[in-house]
Formats: sequence, C-alpha cells, structure tokens
Amino acid sequence: MHLIRDNDGKYGPKFVAVAEGAEINVVTIPPRSPNLNPICERFLKSVRHECLDHVIILDEQHLRRAIKQYVSYFNASRPHQGTAQRIPGEGDGDRPLCSGGRVVATPILGGLHHDYRRAA
Repeated sequence: MHLIRDNDGKYGPKFVAVAEGAEINVVTIPPRSPNLNPICERFLKSVRHECLDHVIILDEQHLRRAIKQYVSYFNASRPHQGTAQRIPGEGDGDRPLCSGGRVVATPILGGLHHDYRRAA
C-alpha cells in the first residue's frame, strides 16, 4: 500500500514512522506540485467545501460517519462535470434522461444535500 503526500510540516518523522510501521510506503511529491496528485486534491476540496465546511463535527466517530455518508453521495448520487453532469456508474451518456414521473428527494447528511431520483 502507498500513501502519496505533500511536504506539509504536519507529516513529521513520527507520522512516517507510524505509516511505515503499518507497512505503508510513504511517497512524497515535490514541493508546490499539487498537479501530481490532482484526483486526491479535487476530492479533498469537494469534501471540505460540500461537507465539512457545513457540519459541526463532534468527535472522531461523527467525522467518520459524515465522511462515509458524503463519499456514498459523491460516488452514487452527485453529478460530475467529467461525465457530462451524469452520475458515476449510471451507464452510457447516450441514453436519454427520463422525463416522466414523480421526483423523490432523499436527504443526505441531514438535508445538506439531496439525492433526486424518479419514482418507480
């Protein structure tokens, strides 16, 4: 397993020792090079702006639960620009969008976001 990280000072020798003790290979990207890890950088930005900036985290368990819910929403409900505003895994982009039927909204993260689907 690999951990790709930047050169932030919070990743000191103790952090590296713990990671290596867990048999994780720590790979450090060069300074001022977020473009070397763009998918992670973009995902973390989404988590911060769409979730953590709007939730008061009470403890570690609450943080884990909020991130787990957000990741589920991100991967299964949220439209993505890179897929022509379609939801990942929803199929090919040539299929026309359904235009009939009632829309049902399911609240995510206590209503911070919603998953909108056509009722069956």
